[in-house]
Amino acid sequence: MMEFDDLLGYMVQEDASDLILKTGGHPSVRIDGVIKFLSEELLSAEYNNNVVLRILDEDLYERFMRDGEVDAVFVLDGVGRFRVNVYRQSGEVGMVFRYIKSHVPDFESLHLPAVQLKKLASLQRGMILATGVAGCGKSTTLAAIVEHINRNFGRHVVTIEDPIEFVFEDRCSVISQREIGLDSRSFTYALKHVVRQSPDVIMIGEMRDKETMDAAINAAETGHLVLSTLHTVNAVQTVERIISLYPPHQHELIRLQLGMVLEGVISLRLIARKDGRGRVPAVELMMNTPTIRDCLVEGRTKEIGKFVMEGAYFGSQTFNQSLQELFTSGIITYEDAMSASDNPDELALALRGITKGTRAAHHGVHS
Repeated sequence: MMEFDDLLGYMVQEDASDLILKTGGHPSVRIDGVIKFLSEELLSAEYNNNVVLRILDEDLYERFMRDGEVDAVFVLDGVGRFRVNVYRQSGEVGMVFRYIKSHVPDFESLHLPAVQLKKLASLQRGMILATGVAGCGKSTTLAAIVEHINRNFGRHVVTIEDPIEFVFEDRCSVISQREIGLDSRSFTYALKHVVRQSPDVIMIGEMRDKETMDAAINAAETGHLVLSTLHTVNAVQTVERIISLYPPHQHELIRLQLGMVLEGVISLRLIARKDGRGRVPAVELMMNTPTIRDCLVEGRTKEIGKFVMEGAYFGSQTFNQSLQELFTSGIITYEDAMSASDNPDELALALRGITKGTRAAHHGVHS
């Protein structure tokens, strides 16, 4: 069986996002979203238990024994920093390691809409949400926003994370990174006290419940810029998910608050590049415009998608518009664009015009 250190080294070398070690299973990595097995041998309980004892300190090990799962960060000198979730499955130990790159990437290298995200990062107050399924780049997107602030503005950024992922170095800003379990006992508790820590920007690792959402909206209303993530697939679902956290008699109030504070929703989906060199994000971007604000306040959330599509002037774009651009730039295949779309018929129609148009141009046909 490969040594544990070698498995982590291989993961970094091959640019895998995850390493999965499951007792009774083959060690495997996820590369560009696809699982690849690393050994014919099966992982023994003894092997995995030794890894757990190495990566968890006494408190975390106790918590794992009590709760059956725990999040931690493991640093292997000379190799890198990893976020790890240790869990039980069928009574045995399983672990998933996520490699956290030490260099915080910028918008351009992540293929994110840089002009719009720089505009959002420069705001003094409001709420910005990165959304999408697990592993689509939400944390990395928020880290890029924080790093842009750090390099361009003199602000105090407080992050509340579980666990801390990217480690920032103070440049123009001061960045205080707080870890749940180590620096504070819960998201709710940390958020209750955060406004006394003189923050300009508050980054919350994840919105998990109504209490966290309350605190985030409250902080945004009182003149802070709040960044966070949600597991929702697009702007409309994001707004509806937030509203659904509250009882019906509060819906009107919460819509009014969202209309005031929600400055941007960045929804991400990773798609394989045509050249086989990794993945690229398709991005839906909802920028808060007067029309979208009206939709929120009046409860016409279903219409938001339409105004995102028509909001190019404000920097908004739908997934289909993003997919169209990725396809016409030759970055992704037609099939992958279709399978990533919420509305493939509409996308096919848009692309038909483009493919026809390019063919016509080649043949010198003028309609």
